[in-house]
Amino acid sequence: MQPVLKKVFTISVQVGAAVVVGQDERVGRRQLIPILSGELAGERMHGTVLPGGVDSQIIRPDGVCEVSARYAVRLDDGTGFYVENNGIRTVPEEYVDIVKSGGFIDPELYYFCTRPVMEVYDERLGWLTKQMFICCALRTPEQVFLDYYSVDQT
Repeated sequence: MQPVLKKVFTISVQVGAAVVVGQDERVGRRQLIPILSGELAGERMHGTVLPGGVDSQIIRPDGVCEVSARYAVRLDDGTGFYVENNGIRTVPEEYVDIVKSGGFIDPELYYFCTRPVMEVYDERLGWLTKQMFICCALRTPEQVFLDYYSVDQT
């Protein structure tokens, strides 16, 4: 069997300024990025990203950023679900010093993929917990765009 990726929805998230917890050359740069709001748009659903989420990141000395985001979505029909989304963001070697200092580069230069897991509270959303998903993401200074894909089989 071959895996097939099927785009399910896109989430666009508005984020606040990074809160830097600490930084050194051994561990890297630990920062917390508040998730302020956002929108989910897809063929099967539409909704709003609720305020209060956070993306906890560590940018390692080699420039690899480990992301661990937690946020909630309220769909237009009133149902909601929680997302735990972990992954990595990398940049070409010549840009490592820029991102280690908190700077931004052209979003097209990043490799940014995550593995989300959803927690649901309504059986109508049960399908979100019975499949694997991956995200391909794009980061700008104020927003993150996440394309969610289900991993299906042929």
